[in-house]
Amino acid sequence: MLGYAATQHSPTMMEPGLLSGGLSHWEFGRFDAYCVNPPLVRMVAAVPVIIAGYNADWTALHDAANARPEFQLGADFVKANGRRSVRLFTLARWACLPFSVAGGVFCFLWSRELWGNSLAGLIAAVLWAFDPNILAHGELITPDCAATAMGLGACYMFWRWLRSATWASAAWAGVLLGVAELTKTSWVILFLLWPALVAGSLLCDLARGERVSSEFIRPPRLAVQCVFILLLGLYVLNFGYAFDGSFTPLKRFAFVSRSLTGLPKAGEIGNRFSGTWAGEIPVPLPEQYVRGIDLQKRDFEGYPQISYLRGEWKRGGWWYYYVYGLAVKTPHGTQILLVIAAFTLLAFKSKTVRGIPARAFVERDLAVLLAPAVAILILVSSQTEFNHHLRYAFPALGFAFVFCGNVSLWFIAAPRVTSGFGAVGMMSAQEAGFFSWLTAGCSRCDGRPTTQYVTND
Repeated sequence: MLGYAATQHSPTMMEPGLLSGGLSHWEFGRFDAYCVNPPLVRMVAAVPVIIAGYNADWTALHDAANARPEFQLGADFVKANGRRSVRLFTLARWACLPFSVAGGVFCFLWSRELWGNSLAGLIAAVLWAFDPNILAHGELITPDCAATAMGLGACYMFWRWLRSATWASAAWAGVLLGVAELTKTSWVILFLLWPALVAGSLLCDLARGERVSSEFIRPPRLAVQCVFILLLGLYVLNFGYAFDGSFTPLKRFAFVSRSLTGLPKAGEIGNRFSGTWAGEIPVPLPEQYVRGIDLQKRDFEGYPQISYLRGEWKRGGWWYYYVYGLAVKTPHGTQILLVIAAFTLLAFKSKTVRGIPARAFVERDLAVLLAPAVAILILVSSQTEFNHHLRYAFPALGFAFVFCGNVSLWFIAAPRVTSGFGAVGMMSAQEAGFFSWLTAGCSRCDGRPTTQYVTND
């Protein structure tokens, strides 16, 4: 569905700039074009375009402190390549489809392991594959679907590490943390959230008296490996930028947002840390990553367009915009499953399934699953300067799909029908009906993103 949709829909208003930015990264080894988002997705999108060959006009490329040259670069790219640019956009989109596939795989694996059965994994994977938001944005070279998938994958590996605390699982968690950071800056919250979850996990274990258990993971070991994960994630993030401007002292940045300049007007160049002790601190992040955060904040503070919600236009936004948007932009089938999943937590909390304790209700597991989704919603909802794009909240979707997998406990708690071979379980009539409803309820979508389109000509 994604591969076909990528051939049918004209480029969104952002895609020409994103593709041009990715091409400039490979062409010049610089990362200032479209720096408000990290470069991974657009660099992947640019690879088949480079192989196929393209015409370029880099006249608009410049690196002023408050510059956003990518939109003019995108327009120049379309002019330079004419009608062929449509084919190049299709190739770029196809290169990004594996991100969405990876998201479905992560949903399946985490839900299966968390809830203890493969049916749970199938439920989460179906929800991912047929969600209108994922279908709409998974076909594009925008970073939102990739950020949703890779953030989910990073948190899944973190959860696996927290259960075993092996160096191999720590390495995987660190690598995927860095990859997630290279998709979207929203995931910077994981550098704070993960240590908090580790501390909370240790406190819960100690409160339950598990300090005397042979399976208890010692705090020093967890602490050392947690630091290793964060440092490895930082390394991968800097590696993705070719260490461009890494460890630049804070005082050397030319900021343009009020938050970082301390000046009364957004867009004025300054640095509130200049002349202070904090200005001497080397920032362990790529220069353009920091500059992108600053530019995005500047856009929030000085956005010229008014916001709209439920018949109301105004300057500024609403704290509940993204919660309301998810309520009206996700299928009713998914919403019903979320309610059933919450009820299932209570119904199975003290029970066993096929003689196995319902271990999925351990507080640590639920905290690791739900905390990133809640943190993302709090982060985006706190930015009330303007509200235009529901896609900022998409990273919370994957966690909701994994959570819905626990409704499988209602099916596996009952006897299953087995085939004549005796070893292969068959899907029961109830399960078949459930999946038919689930797929139909989640696929009411024409595959078009909820963003503005430009015409092919």
